[in-house]
Amino acid sequence: MTADIPLSDRLDDDDYPAYTMGRAAEMLGTTPAFLRAIGEARLITPLRSDGGHRRYSRYQLRIAARARELVDRGTPVEAACRIVILEDQLEEAQRINAEYRRRDGHEAPDTSVPGAG
Repeated sequence: MTADIPLSDRLDDDDYPAYTMGRAAEMLGTTPAFLRAIGEARLITPLRSDGGHRRYSRYQLRIAARARELVDRGTPVEAACRIVILEDQLEEAQRINAEYRRRDGHEAPDTSVPGAG
């Protein structure tokens, strides 16, 4: 899984599955059961090590932390997962729209001279 990826690239990769379930739960201040629950709700899908153990990336931990904030405020796990998914989709749509606006605003106008061809 990791032999063909240089260590420096793995350390910088937000999507690299570097954290075990126990370590991820510890970092989030939660339990492995919570991580399993948000996995069952399809909020995050951890990768599996060669031995079948769940591995989480930094990106997945940020998503899980947001879900935990909502659950800590009384939101049911399934609803918290749906909210986080919708927030993530909205953020992506806004990023795409901003990219389109930037690109459309910076495109050079057609400066071809009529009859100069």
